[in-house]
Amino acid sequence: MDVVLSGIRPTGNLHLGNYFGALRNFTKMQHENNCYFFIADYHSLTTHPTPEHLQENVKQVLVEYLAAGLDPEVATIYVQSDLPETAELYLFLNMNAYKGELERVTTFKEKAKTQPNNINAGLLTYPTLMAADILIHRAHKVPVGKDQEQHLEMTRTFANRFNRLYKVDYFPEPVAYNFGEDLIKIPGLDGSGKMGKSEGEGNAIFLADEPAVIRKKVMRAVTDAGPQEMNAPKPDPIRNLFAIMEAVSSPDTVAYFDEKYNACQIRYGDMKKQLAEDIILFTEPLREKIKALSADDNYIRKVMEMGKEKAHQSGGRTVREVREIIGFRP
Repeated sequence: MDVVLSGIRPTGNLHLGNYFGALRNFTKMQHENNCYFFIADYHSLTTHPTPEHLQENVKQVLVEYLAAGLDPEVATIYVQSDLPETAELYLFLNMNAYKGELERVTTFKEKAKTQPNNINAGLLTYPTLMAADILIHRAHKVPVGKDQEQHLEMTRTFANRFNRLYKVDYFPEPVAYNFGEDLIKIPGLDGSGKMGKSEGEGNAIFLADEPAVIRKKVMRAVTDAGPQEMNAPKPDPIRNLFAIMEAVSSPDTVAYFDEKYNACQIRYGDMKKQLAEDIILFTEPLREKIKALSADDNYIRKVMEMGKEKAHQSGGRTVREVREIIGFRP
């Protein structure tokens, strides 16, 4: 059985893009592999969150993971900082990571341009911490997006470098976990190609959004003046709306509005109203679970303790063995 690891930064609510992009697949994946899901609160420190926001966001992400179907009895779900062995492995890997290769990482160069007053060491060594997250459980597969592929390649570099340096075959080479045809990409409401938090609040439908909020966001979605000729190709913003509708609405509903579009008879206001109601109906079970879990602090503490213990069993063993390989002795 493969070891699979995935993490998410605690930067706020999860949205439909997260759900269709990964969370829905995680619920199936957890029964087919030995899965570790962690909340990357160490990683979030590069943006200097307040203690209050950090704690709130960790709880929110954990609650939404559980509401989406992750089972703490089946998979290991834990908070990154609850496994301090990760920080120790991060230190060991940094000893064999080089400034030049870290500075060439695309995401670091982009961050250095967009936030020149916050080019901290955590940003520079972000790939090393990500490698520690993966290698702490000796994971074989990691679900990653395009923007993280270079980090995964560096994890393989660090793993192989460690094995060569100490003449061992200890760390496996992790590969990207490909969901294949099961992966549905949900575009944003602002006409862009991606639904995400960084694109702005109005771009994303969050799993915890109330119906009134969903209606407001959808009605503000970017459209155009409408098709000017029969069977005209759809521009990006309209194609985006249809993509979201295909994910949450019935095939008959999608076919109806597609037919109206091709006949130059579509009324975007009607389409948006229908789409909003379909999103509300689709997210209602998730929203109710999120509310119930958020109110049950005892259960959340139990899940965190369970995840902490399970993660420590795996991570603690790895660090003990790494220390011995390096030359530290009890």
